Amino acid sequence: MPAHAQDGVDVETSTVVPDIEEPEDDALMGPTVFDGDWVSVGIGGAYSPSYTGSDAYRFSVLPIVQGSLGGIDVNPRPGGLALDFLPDADEGPGLDLGIAARLRNNRTDIEDIDDPVVEMLGELDTAFEVGPTVGVSFPGVLNPFDSLSFSVDARWDVAGAHEGFSANPSITYFTPLSRAIVTSLSIGAEYADSDFNDYYFSVSEAGSAVSGLPQFEADGGINSVSANLLAGFDLSGDATDGGLAIVTIAGYSRLVGDAKDTPLTSIRGDADQFFVAAGIGYTF
Repeated sequence: MPAHAQDGVDVETSTVVPDIEEPEDDALMGPTVFDGDWVSVGIGGAYSPSYTGSDAYRFSVLPIVQGSLGGIDVNPRPGGLALDFLPDADEGPGLDLGIAARLRNNRTDIEDIDDPVVEMLGELDTAFEVGPTVGVSFPGVLNPFDSLSFSVDARWDVAGAHEGFSANPSITYFTPLSRAIVTSLSIGAEYADSDFNDYYFSVSEAGSAVSGLPQFEADGGINSVSANLLAGFDLSGDATDGGLAIVTIAGYSRLVGDAKDTPLTSIRGDADQFFVAAGIGYTF
């Protein structure tokens, strides 16, 4: 699985971590499935809040798509994907420049909200957000195979839902633990403008009357900070030859600002948001 960036915790444990064998010199230069064109496809299940700020959780099915075709990298994003049009450098820092897109389905289905009071506010429209993505990655930070990446996605809603803007900066450290196991830790945040936050976090006078929640007017600002840990396990014992693999993700985000203060979170939900997912994919 190649290193790449993608909504910091230090943990001390007494767990014994096995030594990782250093690869032979020919393994450094040997061919891999990631040389040239490659594609990973799969499917997984996620357990996440029923809406942003909810304290009720639900299961959902997620597709997995990633790859590189004709020099264009395809990287997954929450609810969407990103295309990188700059070819990777043979050595040294790499630059990313492309376009990111996502569907935002926050509170778009009454049956998925899982809160009778929030349900009274009604369904929202699905937003389709699109915009540029830029990034830079530094390979070989602590070992020959790891990388440290920085990226920013900036997107505008073009479907007429919230009609606003959001940005997601992130930093990701990727490293293999063996030829079969790869891991990455990502730390990120979300910023949104007043149109975005008013649509998802405000409670109007009419909404207050029907739900009993106090009125609330949300303004733009930072909505959340997050950390996500990913681990991939190649079932053949060698992640460089493709084939079947299992991927697991555990994430935590903390809502801040008006995303935390809205009655949808402070009264009916929780500012602490957790996310777990697991899936199986095939790389060829």
